[in-house]
Amino acid sequence: MKSLLKIGLAAAGVMTLAACAYNETLGRNQLLFVSQSQMAQLASSAWTDLKKQEPITNDPKYVNRVNRVAPKIIRAAGGNPAEWEVQVFKSDQINAFALPGGKIGIYTGILDLMANDAQIAAVMGHEVAHVNFNHSGERYSQTAAAQTALSAGSAIAGGSQTGAAAMQALGLGAQVGVLLPFSRKHELEADKFGVRYMARAGYDPNEAVKFWEKMAAQKNGAPPEFLSTHPSDATRIAQLKREIALLRSGS
Repeated sequence: MKSLLKIGLAAAGVMTLAACAYNETLGRNQLLFVSQSQMAQLASSAWTDLKKQEPITNDPKYVNRVNRVAPKIIRAAGGNPAEWEVQVFKSDQINAFALPGGKIGIYTGILDLMANDAQIAAVMGHEVAHVNFNHSGERYSQTAAAQTALSAGSAIAGGSQTGAAAMQALGLGAQVGVLLPFSRKHELEADKFGVRYMARAGYDPNEAVKFWEKMAAQKNGAPPEFLSTHPSDATRIAQLKREIALLRSGS
């Protein structure tokens, strides 16, 4: 098992050294095999397909709210609203997302939970931060590195039961030990910078805390944080409160 881990990690390590760059704003290295423009190309077809598959609403009850908020958040994040596309999807899903290339999708289900424009700004700020920091590109790169490690280990393991068990353990290690924690890191980074964007746009950042508290109340039995792609609600809310305190102090 130790030899499999060494081989897999060595293969992933070569890729990592070739594509690791320091992001001064985030204060950490990012593993990026793909640029934002490359991710935008990948996302473009997905966005087109999604608009064909999901019903879009033009109901002013939803669209007017979103159109008030989106340009302010995009500008606060350093972008040009004219280069972004925002769609409201008619669905009970409590969800929103942003794609590379300036695409924002938000569902009527989550809008129904939002008490005011500031809560919309909290979620939009979060999603725009994901795009700004190319989190999807980093996730793509992490997955590619993990798959390289697994493939290298698999070639040595062969088809024996011992090898299969070892590969299962290595797969679990890659999933729990590398990919999921980075996903949680992305979420917390998006929260941190999203609340900065909303404050810069003139919205009360305390509404972000209120919204995530409301979201927490919607859940029934979330998985343990170490097995989740998202931080626990308690972790997320605590960080938001710390960030808001820093904003108030001018730090």
